[in-house]
Amino acid sequence: MRTKEYRIKNIEQRESKSKLLLFFLFSIFFSLSSKAQCAMCRAALESEEGGVKAEAVNDGIVYLMAIPYVLVGVIGYFIYKMRYGKKKTQ
Repeated sequence: MRTKEYRIKNIEQRESKSKLLLFFLFSIFFSLSSKAQCAMCRAALESEEGGVKAEAVNDGIVYLMAIPYVLVGVIGYFIYKMRYGKKKTQ
């Protein structure tokens, strides 16, 4: 009876892994292309000759993109330290 339960659990794990793999494949290969700027930003940047505004907008995009990664990294570091940082003495 135990081997039957083990086989069922193993099959369920394989099915969930295959569904996850299919999801990632579909999301990678069937992504929709979109324009990266709103209409107001695009109009302001196209009318600028010097390119100073375009650099400022690009810097702002990089700043806004980096903050979530830094926050997740800091939180992950503290979770790792709380979980594995303390040496277990026996």
